[in-house]
Amino acid sequence: QVQLVESGGGLVQPGGSLRLSCAASGITFRFRFNTMGWYRQAPGNQRELVGTITSGGTTNYADSVKGRFTISRDNTKNTVYLQMNSLKPEDTAVYYCYLGAATMEYWGQGTQVTVSS
Repeated sequence: QVQLVESGGGLVQPGGSLRLSCAASGITFRFRFNTMGWYRQAPGNQRELVGTITSGGTTNYADSVKGRFTISRDNTKNTVYLQMNSLKPEDTAVYYCYLGAATMEYWGQGTQVTVSS
């Protein structure tokens, strides 16, 4: 069974940086081609895309984070990272790790990111 475990959230001042990590376990040969990424949900809002990265390294970002956030992955560790720079208060949300493969979708438990002075 695929499980995703996030880490790295916390409180940061505006303009600061954070790095989130998400380690996937239970990745079998069936799921070797997959897309991993991050979504976020702020209070009162729907969950929205932050960005994704395929197992081949192709990335996709929401317009709101382009130029500030970078997604990367280590396929040997089945881990995806989200480097967040120039953080703004509107980036405050619960960030969820995502993995899509073989018509299945999996989600992490979420990690809180709060941007505040």
